[in-house]
Amino acid sequence: MLTEVNVKITYRDNTIQRINKIEKGDWLDLRAAEDVKLKTGEWRYIDLGVAMELPAGWEALVAPRGSTFKNFGILQFNSIGIIDNSFCGPNDWWKFPALAMRDTEIKKGDRICQFRLIENQPGICFSEGGLSENTDRSGFGSTGNK
Repeated sequence: MLTEVNVKITYRDNTIQRINKIEKGDWLDLRAAEDVKLKTGEWRYIDLGVAMELPAGWEALVAPRGSTFKNFGILQFNSIGIIDNSFCGPNDWWKFPALAMRDTEIKKGDRICQFRLIENQPGICFSEGGLSENTDRSGFGSTGNK
């Protein structure tokens, strides 16, 4: 059975659609909290209208939805967003870093990204040496090559 965690959430105003778990999929949609117009090559942090207090030991991964580029022509310019549980103050509003690849218009309420919670990485202890006895895969980018 999966662990259920309690997340405190604040919405910027009453017009922001509330986040709900969907029946299919593990990611939760986030929506633009403002109207945005971008020209090709422009970038901007798009307000998502939410601030959250994640439980200790948890963090959020934020990524574009599968349809974000098709619908809006934007990319997430830092590739993936990681929000740790220390980002929880009254002014720590979540934002989506968007880079426009074409002229685009995003309306308040449009679903532009998604998030999921994951447990923090466990403690790691590195020890040096001894890779020479492992099987070599032939270097970076070699998967599937013969």
